[in-house]
Amino acid sequence: MKPTQALHELGQSLWLDNITRELLDSGTLRRYIDEFSVTGLTSNPTIFDEAIGSGSAYDAGIAEKVKAGTASEALFVELALEDLRRAADLFRPTFDATHGLDGWVSMEVSPLLSADTRGTIEAASQIHSQAARDNLFVKIPGTPEGVTAIEESIFNGIPVNVTLLFSREQYSAVAHAYMRGIERRIDARRSPKVACVASLFVSRWDKAIADKAPIELRNRLGIAIGQCTYKAYRDLLASPRWTTLAAAGAMPQRLLWASTSSKDPAASDTLYVEALAAPDTIDTMPEKTLKAFADHGTLRGAMDEGGGDGEATLAEFAKAGIDVDALALQLQQEGAASFVKSWKQLLGRIDEKSRALGGT
Repeated sequence: MKPTQALHELGQSLWLDNITRELLDSGTLRRYIDEFSVTGLTSNPTIFDEAIGSGSAYDAGIAEKVKAGTASEALFVELALEDLRRAADLFRPTFDATHGLDGWVSMEVSPLLSADTRGTIEAASQIHSQAARDNLFVKIPGTPEGVTAIEESIFNGIPVNVTLLFSREQYSAVAHAYMRGIERRIDARRSPKVACVASLFVSRWDKAIADKAPIELRNRLGIAIGQCTYKAYRDLLASPRWTTLAAAGAMPQRLLWASTSSKDPAASDTLYVEALAAPDTIDTMPEKTLKAFADHGTLRGAMDEGGGDGEATLAEFAKAGIDVDALALQLQQEGAASFVKSWKQLLGRIDEKSRALGGT
């Protein structure tokens, strides 16, 4: 049995952290579904920027849209949704078989709206409508401004992938926003079945403190954060508040591990995948990490629902002078700024190609 299949049978969903037109046209995504137990995928501005800029696969589509008078952000959204609809259709059998728990793809709202709650809510609604796929998540950052947008979008029936979470506390804030949205739907006599995932970024922790932490603590902070957050996730699912919502028909907001590729060349390329094996969660992996785990990954069992040695490890980092709370905020802010930079670069590339292919 392949390690990827064993992980799937443990109860964790394996999603691909990538999408390109070539991946679809070549049948590679279909092969990942069949051979590596992949049941969904995620995307972000950086992924699309690299995909559009790396060749000519999107040129015909860009030229056609320019001719129709579509430009800039609107052109990109149409281009991205063409790919994501195709991927969503490949995952639709999984979506149906799991009653909407799995089989999802994701599309980002503009990162330029990260401080604009009302604009984010409106953009999420527009993307959901334009995508015309039941199994497409709209990605909203779990920033302080995003928390309100998440609650309101859930209330509006929009499936949400909450992104840019870096700590247990940030996760808890969006988990409660999700529950408030569902509770409001129940009070309004609407269906409580609105899907949501909460994406915790892992490896960026260790990259951020690589030259600050003692050697014995290297590549341990991201996993410790994951362990503590997983305990909070399990505690929430066992809480009276959640069990009441579940009894009314609500779906759990699943915890998703993001940024699971190893950033340290000296570390195992399957480090985070192996450490974060956990039922009822999702691991979204870049292609390189997915292939590495399929080839030589080892499944050592499921994470401890009680958080394992996560708290003890965080205490060691505190003794070493690492302020985890401050770093969580810094990482979220840097992540949001990075997405803005990628978004602007992406739109610049779209505009450049539009001028070249449109003959202007």
